[in-house]
Amino acid sequence: MADRDALPLPLEVRARLAELELELSEGDITQKGYEKKRSKLLGAYLPHPPGLEGSMAHDRRPPMAPSASRYHRRRSSGTRDERYRSVGLSPLSSLPPLTDTSSGSEEEGGQGEGTPTSSQGSISMEHWISRAIHQGSTTSSSSSSTQSGGSGAAGRLADVLAQTHVGKSENHSAPPDVTTYTSEHPVQVERPQVSTVPRTTPKYGNAKLMETGDGVPVSSRVSAKIQQLVNTLKQPRRPPLREFFVDDFEELLEVQQPDPNQPRPEGSQMVAIRGEPLGVVTNWPPSLEAALQRWGTISPKAPCLTTMDTNGKPLYVLTYGKLWSRSIKVAYNILHKLGTKQEPMVRPGDRVALVFPNNDPAAFMVAFYGCLLAEVVPVPIEVPLTRKDAGSQQIGFLLGSCGVTVALTSDACHKGLPKGPTGEIPQFKGWPKLLWFVTESKHLSKPPRDWFPHIKDANNDTAYIEYKTCKDGSVLGVTVTRIALLTHCQALTQSCGYTEAEIIVNVLDFKKDVGLWHGILTSVMNMMHVISIPYSLMKVNPLSWIQKVCQYKGKVACVKSRDMHWALVAHRDQRDVNLNSLRMLVVADGSNPWSISSCDAFLNVFQSKGLRPEVICPCASSAEALTVAIRRPTDDSNQPPGRGVLSMQGLSYSVIRVDSEERLSVLTVQDVGTVMPGALMCVVKPEGVPQLCRTDEIGELCVCSIATGMSYYGLSGMTKNTFEVFPMTSSGAPISEYPFIRTGLLGFIGPGGLVFVSGKMDGLMVVSGRRHNADDIVATALAVEPMKFVYRGRIAVFSVTVLHDERIVVVAEQRPDSTEEDSFQWMSRVLQAIDSIHNVGVFCLALVPANTLPKTPLGGIHLSETKQLFLEGSLHPCNVLMCPHTCVTNLPKPRQKQPEIGPASVMVGNLVSGKRIAQASGRDLGQIEDNDQARKFLFLSEVLQWRAQTTPDHVLFTLLSSRGTVLSSLTCLQLHKRAEKIAAMLMERGHLQDGDHVALVYPPGIDLVAAFYGCLYAGCVPITVRPPHPQNIATTLPTVKMIVEVSRSACVMTSQVISKLLKSKEASAAVDVRSWPPVLDTDDLPKKKPPQLYKPSNPDTLAYLDFSVSTTGMLAGVKMSHTATSAFCRSIKLQCELYPSREVAICLDPYCGLGFVLWCLCSVYSGHQSILIPPSELEVNPALWLLAVSQFRVRDTFCSYSVMELCTKGLGLQTESLKSRGLDLSRVRTCVVVAEERPRIALTQSFSKLFKDLGLHPRAVSTSFGCRVNLAICLQGTSGPDPTTVYVDMRALRHDRVRLVERGSPHSLPLMESGKILPGVRIIIANPETKGPLGDSHLGEIWVHCTHNGSGYFTVYGDEALQSDHFNSHLSFGDTQTVWARTGYLGFLRRTELTDASGERHDALYVVGALDEAMELRGMRYHPIDIETSVIRTHKSIMECAAFPWTNLLVVVVELEGSEQEALDLVPLVTNAVLEEHYLIVGVVVVVDIGVIPINSRGEKQRMHLRDGFLADQLDPIYVAYNM
Repeated sequence: MADRDALPLPLEVRARLAELELELSEGDITQKGYEKKRSKLLGAYLPHPPGLEGSMAHDRRPPMAPSASRYHRRRSSGTRDERYRSVGLSPLSSLPPLTDTSSGSEEEGGQGEGTPTSSQGSISMEHWISRAIHQGSTTSSSSSSTQSGGSGAAGRLADVLAQTHVGKSENHSAPPDVTTYTSEHPVQVERPQVSTVPRTTPKYGNAKLMETGDGVPVSSRVSAKIQQLVNTLKQPRRPPLREFFVDDFEELLEVQQPDPNQPRPEGSQMVAIRGEPLGVVTNWPPSLEAALQRWGTISPKAPCLTTMDTNGKPLYVLTYGKLWSRSIKVAYNILHKLGTKQEPMVRPGDRVALVFPNNDPAAFMVAFYGCLLAEVVPVPIEVPLTRKDAGSQQIGFLLGSCGVTVALTSDACHKGLPKGPTGEIPQFKGWPKLLWFVTESKHLSKPPRDWFPHIKDANNDTAYIEYKTCKDGSVLGVTVTRIALLTHCQALTQSCGYTEAEIIVNVLDFKKDVGLWHGILTSVMNMMHVISIPYSLMKVNPLSWIQKVCQYKGKVACVKSRDMHWALVAHRDQRDVNLNSLRMLVVADGSNPWSISSCDAFLNVFQSKGLRPEVICPCASSAEALTVAIRRPTDDSNQPPGRGVLSMQGLSYSVIRVDSEERLSVLTVQDVGTVMPGALMCVVKPEGVPQLCRTDEIGELCVCSIATGMSYYGLSGMTKNTFEVFPMTSSGAPISEYPFIRTGLLGFIGPGGLVFVSGKMDGLMVVSGRRHNADDIVATALAVEPMKFVYRGRIAVFSVTVLHDERIVVVAEQRPDSTEEDSFQWMSRVLQAIDSIHNVGVFCLALVPANTLPKTPLGGIHLSETKQLFLEGSLHPCNVLMCPHTCVTNLPKPRQKQPEIGPASVMVGNLVSGKRIAQASGRDLGQIEDNDQARKFLFLSEVLQWRAQTTPDHVLFTLLSSRGTVLSSLTCLQLHKRAEKIAAMLMERGHLQDGDHVALVYPPGIDLVAAFYGCLYAGCVPITVRPPHPQNIATTLPTVKMIVEVSRSACVMTSQVISKLLKSKEASAAVDVRSWPPVLDTDDLPKKKPPQLYKPSNPDTLAYLDFSVSTTGMLAGVKMSHTATSAFCRSIKLQCELYPSREVAICLDPYCGLGFVLWCLCSVYSGHQSILIPPSELEVNPALWLLAVSQFRVRDTFCSYSVMELCTKGLGLQTESLKSRGLDLSRVRTCVVVAEERPRIALTQSFSKLFKDLGLHPRAVSTSFGCRVNLAICLQGTSGPDPTTVYVDMRALRHDRVRLVERGSPHSLPLMESGKILPGVRIIIANPETKGPLGDSHLGEIWVHCTHNGSGYFTVYGDEALQSDHFNSHLSFGDTQTVWARTGYLGFLRRTELTDASGERHDALYVVGALDEAMELRGMRYHPIDIETSVIRTHKSIMECAAFPWTNLLVVVVELEGSEQEALDLVPLVTNAVLEEHYLIVGVVVVVDIGVIPINSRGEKQRMHLRDGFLADQLDPIYVAYNM
């Protein structure tokens, strides 16, 4: 510490500092004031920090308030370095040796950790800490545990440091560079523990000032090491791999720029509006139970409630006397007859569920008041009809969280509940175990004479809990206290002018909301008579409520706008309707924007029937704030109600702009009256701090009143955010000391204190920064020829998040009689209407069959359940229209190709752009010394003759049947003899010259092998052709004919069966059978052998032609010379270490590529025995291949992806039975999948996992890679490192870049190495456009130079010119001499840490995909397989999928397994998945049956065939969706 002078602080300054700190911690002074005063105090004493280090520290870090509670505070969340909890919690816990430095990046980790630098010698940190701990006194003045996420040691240390005092000590043991001064005398300042924490929680890691143990803040000079550590915490984590590519290509989603012309609020700040005072009426009861007691004893005969049956006849009249006596009985039985005397089940204050059907208000009312009298808390809920009822599971969660154990119910309801086999009621899904208790009087025992309920004045105990369903479907319980309940009844009585014995007709649900408040509670307070109309009666007779108003001369009616609408539809046949007795028509959902049209239409029709306009009283309510506002009934018909015609455009920016009614894009809202008596209302911004809105701004209505809910039961956090809100003015001052309650309603307060509601918070959808209300969109959809095609009340609108923005989804129930054509017209009109009125696109519009959307108990749509079904793909729509093209505006910009860098600037020796050139090679064939006898022969035919002489009885080929038995086998001599006879036949019967082409049309087997060598013996060029499928001649025979013609075959050799097939009647329907060349069948061969065997003059002449159809539908024949054929066999022999003593099992198609070479050629060259298993036999017996491998104790086996898939799917459940049959795969050391594509990791991994139990070593499974120009480039041999897997960023791949990322990171794609490069093969990665070489880990085309390359295309059916450079390309710079063949596949090379057999570092080749198949969309390159993988994951019914481009649209074809009604569920799911994961809009989604997507024998999808079928309309799809 000698490098800086520290000035000791005088005592009075220290005392003043301690005082300041106390003020700050108690909140008497702001952080800013504290800083100011403190720096003034310390100014004279602080030495100035030297130069840069201090200034950097100063710039980067906000100062922090040192306070006692600092060690216990959670760090403020949301900071970028949230994940580095372990480091930097207290200033001292960030010293290197104490912390877990895992968060530092690799570079920093290594620089001599834990050697603190000091000017005078460095002492180990542990030594210093132990000294400090032993010297200091350990008084427990502050807490004993720290909120440190770091290692325990760091936590304990911080503790000790918080409590110890480092005395003045010699320099060497001082903490180096952590504090600048130590005090002269140990002064212990005991700081009070303060519980109030100021709002701004300082961030821990960024402390500029630290404190020493005696609580005095000091300036710090942090050592460079710690500074560096702290700085790393601020930096975002880098990809930990070294070879990543930092580039500016990162695809960024467009961020919606705010519209410069968007309307902004201009009014002044609003002031809170106070309702009229709540009048004190002398005879108002002190509590609701007191009111019941009063009416039950004074006028027991007065009617309280009349219930109706489904015919509209009065069913039952409940009088006040009956209500009183029965409620007492219920109260007594709840408290005394449940459980035992010592252990009653229900005590006062407990919660009980009330489960009553909607047609039995009397039983509900008795039970509800019984609970109030017993002082237990009723939780009214819906009757669970089935165990899967929409939302009933959530209600179960509510009951569980309320601790409900008893459910009160009626007799009829109890009988109707689902019963188990023994008659007990089963436990519903998600419900707690309940005791069901029937409240009918006849089931209850009479209370004793001396028992009487205790009737108190209303207090703050909970009276009841009302349930509320949230936007996400979860159910909350809102608690209402007894005083709130009473005050609310009083406020309603005052605002509605209720008087005794008035008659009120209630159509609403009496269990909650307006129906409960008016029809059950306030009615009893005023001794009114309620006529209750059940929903079931309304369904039968929508006019019933109007008839009851006439019949009973009802003064008040409580309805929803739906009831008014229904009455309108049904009123035509009514004559004697007279509504002049009605003084108040309460419209419960008057706050809904579309209720105004119902009110107007209703008034329009019924004004002539005595309805006065001023009678209609819309009200606004919410579960949290109870009644928010209600329009008062007036006698003055001159005062017109309030109307607002607002611009939709303005509303979407939460701004009120008055517009004219002529315009379409306006919303007309009606007022819902004024604020409730005794309440205070204001409007605050819906998000963030509850700041008051301006007068012309829409916000959330907040209410301060006694008559509101108190809390969400058991959820203190949510309660705080909703029930304890303190609205603030723009200066940040709260407007009232009392908390307000958020009502969940959006709106504004208009002139004259009228409240207008424009929507609900739950229905708010924010689409690219603009707000839209679900109800408004429903209203617009209904305005489009309503009623014709869809049901009025059955439209659901919600938003789903796709690609970082909300997207609007509209789901409606279609009428059964509307045709598909009608529906589409309606749908397109709705889309246009919503677009023109709301200026927002609808992402998806779906129509479902009538009555299929999940319902709420009173017939509405269960929104969250509908959304859930939509997202999981089980909504089953019958019509879908998706409009991603119009809605999704935040896609990244299409990529513009940059001009490439010229060669001069980038080539330096073996480096390209500073990277090693991406080139690799297998072992050099010339260098390898082995005792390979076959090497001395130039031709395979000579090798066979030599083997026939030296080892005549050695078996080369064994063919298995589908039962696993040996069908036939060939020794060296047998094969030689058979080939001789075939050669004789070709010369004799075929009259062929040497060099003529012969088509071999055989099933997979031994005849094919013999015919091949027969051709070589005769000097002919064989072409293997897959025979036509007897069940499918029409599609398979033309391909055979085409190959025969294109290859210019002089004759066709085949078996007897197939030769008949080729000339059959079915064949003549498919092709012209007369134009076949001569067909020879080899079943009866001549006895004699040819005079002499043909020996080619030049090894570069043609040995055979390899014909195949590529996945893009190209038919190409590749010329293979004798040199290439021999080199190929030698390369495979060396890689797989094949010797005559080996057996190899081959389950491949023997017609082209590596499959043919392994089946026909390798055995003859290497002398090993090939066990041949035709893949078609696996369809009969999927276990055939694995059983053969086990039975013959095979070490090496080859298969195709289709074989592997067959085994994985077909044997998935049979592993146990196979084990019992003795299947053992433990001897397998290589199981190679022969493929011409990117390795299918998921398939190989699931195969390995599945058969691991049968002894298969996971390392054994690998893949090979070949292509048309070179039939095998890579093949995982026996020696050499295991195949490696890397994870690349899919977004970078689209830009032709490779960026390696960690496993599991977003957008990562696993790529597995395609086996080891074969001996004699050289690979380079080149740019397919410029043909320049690329660097290591860059994506480009794979080019090959090797002796077993093909020598060219025999004929490409189609583009001859295009393909000319496939076999002889030269690099544009660098090594321009070597001749390369272009594979047409994109991939990259990466040097790994592993070493190969020669001791060099191993280069791994990763194949990404074929250039021909890649799709150029939006300027980027996509591989269909990636899109298909995303699509298959979206829904369990998608079995297979194929993607291809059509013009500039992406077409996705999915095969549906399951019922056809699921077809349309897939359209939105597929569209969403591709958008989210690939930033692409799917243009067309085609849903087809299983098996429609063509797959070739190698298991590759024939996407171009599929595309041709799609364009020719031959797919016979279940559904085609054209996304707009």
